[in-house]
Formats: sequence, C-alpha cells, structure tokens
Amino acid sequence: MLKRDFPQAHSEVKRVFADGEYVIIHVHSLRLPNTRGRAIFDCFRFENGKIVEHWDTIQDVPEKSANPNGMF
Repeated sequence: MLKRDFPQAHSEVKRVFADGEYVIIHVHSLRLPNTRGRAIFDCFRFENGKIVEHWDTIQDVPEKSANPNGMF
C-alpha cells in the first residue's frame, strides 16, 4: 500500500541499537519529496530469532524544534 500510494517514499535509518533480545531502530521517513517527514522509533523483542513484541511511536518532524537538539 505504501509503495502504491507513495512511490517516491523512502526511509533513512539513523540509529540501530541492539541489547540482548531487544532491537531499537530510529528512522527518518519521507513519503513525499521536499517535506520534513516523520521520526519513527521502533522497538522489537525477539525470541528464538522471531519478533514476539513490537512497539513504535511516530511523530511528524516539526518546522521548529522545541530545543536545539532536533529530531535526528
């Protein structure tokens, strides 16, 4: 569905952290060119090489950050 509706969409993985059975991914996702996109945080828990839990949060990248750190 995403590729059909947004053929120019792409994501840039900014950070990946792994600790034991957990993997965390921080992503900058762009559905349309020349937009700020979205910041995505995914957290996966694995058992026996399979994903058994997944949590995420998605936030539009604001025009102006509330602090000087930015989203990425």
